[in-house]
Amino acid sequence: FFVGVKTTSICCISTCRARKPKLKNTEYFPQLQEALQHGYRPCKICRPDENAGKVPEAVTRAIQLVKQSPKEKINDQRLREVGLSPVFLRRWFKQHYGLTFHAYQRMFRINMAYQELQKGQSTTATAFDSGYESLSGFGYTYKKLLGKSPKSDAQPNVILLTRMDTPIGPMFIAATERGICLLEFTDRRMLETEFRDLQRLLKAIILYGENEHTKQMKRELREYFAGQRHTFDVTLDQPGSAFQQKVWTALQTIPAGETRSYQALAEHLGQPTAYRAVARANGFNRIAIVVPCHRVIGKHGSLTGYGGGLARKEWLLTHEAKVWR
Repeated sequence: FFVGVKTTSICCISTCRARKPKLKNTEYFPQLQEALQHGYRPCKICRPDENAGKVPEAVTRAIQLVKQSPKEKINDQRLREVGLSPVFLRRWFKQHYGLTFHAYQRMFRINMAYQELQKGQSTTATAFDSGYESLSGFGYTYKKLLGKSPKSDAQPNVILLTRMDTPIGPMFIAATERGICLLEFTDRRMLETEFRDLQRLLKAIILYGENEHTKQMKRELREYFAGQRHTFDVTLDQPGSAFQQKVWTALQTIPAGETRSYQALAEHLGQPTAYRAVARANGFNRIAIVVPCHRVIGKHGSLTGYGGGLARKEWLLTHEAKVWR
């Protein structure tokens, strides 16, 4: 949990090593986002905006096991052999992903199978290559997760979802085979709605997994946060109306280290009276940082709403101004 100190307007991780405040001067929040919305600033000692969402080492090791051997079924005994607690992993994945570690692992295996079927490999070969001991078991799991039989001619569209730690909190990265369709902080309030909209607009289902687009996105984000990159080369797959597409394209013309107002953005589009519509389209952007909606501010220079929270918006603008202005 997070502690807000009323006398300093600072919020900390509950285990912060700074001097403890008096109980009467504190209030508590289950999420960092809530503390920020109440006007608290992140502590400079424990840095809750950077450290609170980090994946535990045990989880990182478990995910690496899956990635190194995506076709192997990693059971509880195998986890214990490498010093990992199945109970801890089950609880952590349930809390952060809404499913158990073994269900997460099954999604990776089915994603590999899906890709091999797309390349023309037979169902039988794919099933046994994916570590399944029977065709019926493979067919049941495949249909349960993808909604269609592996033998179906019309295979479903798939959105692959992965997670990445950043200096300002963990983010979800989602991509189709065409490109990145979502990049959001994991505590964004509208995240569930965005997932539903993407599935509807792209006529796709979401699986946990990675492809070349998500891997490229991670590389470019690491370079961005290290101050080595200010533009992105990753391909985007961003469904939206014609007007939204215009606004999102215009956002990408704002150089790092600079800002624009909604009014200026509307004038750039040749529609000076449409600044409210521009603001709405800005709010519907699902690809943070790459489509830099954080670079849009109020007419008089004030920071306005941002899905990731104003503290993150301020951090991003400060980071860009320091490195590229």
